[in-house]
Amino acid sequence: MNEGLILSLHAINAIQFGKFKLRSGMLAPIYLDLRLLASHPRALRDAAHALMQILGKLKFDRIAAIPYAALPIGTAIALEMDRPLIYPRREKKEYGTGHPVEGEFRRGDTVVLLDDLITTGAIKSQALEPLLAEGLLVRDIVVLIDHEQGGVEELVARGYRVHAALTIREVLQVLKETSKISESQHQDVLTFLMQKNMG
Repeated sequence: MNEGLILSLHAINAIQFGKFKLRSGMLAPIYLDLRLLASHPRALRDAAHALMQILGKLKFDRIAAIPYAALPIGTAIALEMDRPLIYPRREKKEYGTGHPVEGEFRRGDTVVLLDDLITTGAIKSQALEPLLAEGLLVRDIVVLIDHEQGGVEELVARGYRVHAALTIREVLQVLKETSKISESQHQDVLTFLMQKNMG
């Protein structure tokens, strides 16, 4: 199942190789653009099903999807699992209700935080703030891909359980074995990941 999902993500160009400038200013040999899933229903369904395998083993009242990439994924899962969806706003709302968390919920509800991928964990920490401030309980964080750059360890150290459907090394291995990338591309990304982790 994971191989099929990885090949599906590669086919829609959600996994790209080249030179990409990161938020930190560094150049990376790989870029994951999982926002493209919204334009590819079949791949979106595959991603949702992979995450549902994890979610089906967890206890929660609602799914909290992080804007923007996780919103279509979360919606697909909510429809398939018949579970309510909420989301923390990325920017403060200065009009209307002014709610920092959109959707219906009650204080004390347990929510699973959902995102497309995890790198450093900073975005997850930002998303957790309004949820916790509203009295919601978060024990589990579920992502499609772990970029293996320390984010999981950071959140686990804070007491959260982090679950990933795929790791970046699994993605690379499948793409190499199916001749979608060369040995040199594979090594370039592995070297980059090691440098990032050492830094």
